This record gives sequence, structure tokens and C-alpha cells, in this order.
Amino acid sequence: MARALTILTLLFGVTCMKAQTPKQWRDSLSVLSKQVDTYPHSTDLRLRKAAVELQLLEWKDAVEDCDLVLKEAPGNLAAIYYRAYANNSMRRYELAKEDYEEFVRLAPESMEGRLGLAYTYIQLGRTSEAMDKINDIVEMFPDSSVVYVARAELEKELKQFDVALYDLDKALELNPRDIDSIISKLEILIELGRRSEAKKVLDNAAKSGLPMGRLHTWYAKCK
Repeated sequence: MARALTILTLLFGVTCMKAQTPKQWRDSLSVLSKQVDTYPHSTDLRLRKAAVELQLLEWKDAVEDCDLVLKEAPGNLAAIYYRAYANNSMRRYELAKEDYEEFVRLAPESMEGRLGLAYTYIQLGRTSEAMDKINDIVEMFPDSSVVYVARAELEKELKQFDVALYDLDKALELNPRDIDSIISKLEILIELGRRSEAKKVLDNAAKSGLPMGRLHTWYAKCK
């Protein structure tokens, strides 16, 4: 599940915030903490503080801030989402599942919320239910490459390589330069001993301009 975790972490991270260095995040947290001390009932400030805490991997502090937000504003979607993500990161999967279920109930059209719930089912060992959830997501968002990659990762774990390759091909139709999809496809082809096909995938990726630094190791595996 390592690659699935990477994909989902990228998807569920606080991507709406601009990139900063760890020191800049620390400085931002210091400023926000002082502001929260001055305005302890401001849900906006607490949510911004929780978002920075997620960036700094301070999961428990983020959960505490989300708890306080939800006391002030029950049903706040951002707080539920952040808390679910933090609980997943702390391997508190039952708590994460409860939050994602609530999030999906309140925002049924959210792809991120539904994928978060499916991922949590995987962590709980409930792969059949996870696959049902992901199949539903694919039906809802057939034009998103992310959902096909997510399903392919679960199919790989279940050793369903043929259908995983189908989903990765679909993902690459939608996003031909997605390096994670390409590498995931290479992993399957090499696992199946189909090295000549894997080399063709690599050659096409190199021709499309993808960085050779990411592809060089895979050429050695195709020999």
C-alpha cells in the first residue's frame, strides 16, 4: 500500500495552502497560536491553525483544534475532514471512519471525502467494502484519473493485475504524464515478467519528456 498511501496523502493534504519551508510553517503556527489566544472562539483562526498543524505532522494538536471548532460549529466540514485525516495518520482508523462517514453524509458529492473513507476501510482490512466504495466513486467521477489509480492500487494489493492494468491505462488516457500511474504500471508488468512491455512503457514515457532521473532505475529492472 506504499504507493497508495503516497497518492492519497497528496490528494488529502492541505493543498489549498501555498508551499512553505518547515521554519515558515513554524512561524505561521506561532502567529496563529497568539491570535487564537486573543480570539479563542474564532473558528476560522482555529481551522487555519489546524491546517498548519497538519502540514507540520502535529496530528494530536490538529485533532484538539478541530474538536474545539466542532464544539463551536457542529457539522463544520473542514474540521471534520481535517480531523479524519489526522486520525488516519495516527492509525486511529475507527475514529477516522466515523468522521469520513459524517463528512460524506454532509457532502455526498465530495470525491476526496469518499476516497478518504475507502482508504480507511482498506486500513481496517475491509477490502470488499473498500472496493464497493471505490467502484461507486469511479461511477460518480469517470473523468478523474485519480479514482482509477486508487482502484488500481487496491486491485494490485488483491493480486488482480489484469484489471489493475486496465484501470491504469484508463488513468493514463486521462492524464498521460502522470508519473505515479506509469510507475505503478511498470511494477505490475515486471511482477508478471512482461519486461518487454515495461520497456515500451518506459520508452514512451521518456519520449514524452518525463524526467529520466525517475525512469533510469526502471530500465535496469527491465533487463
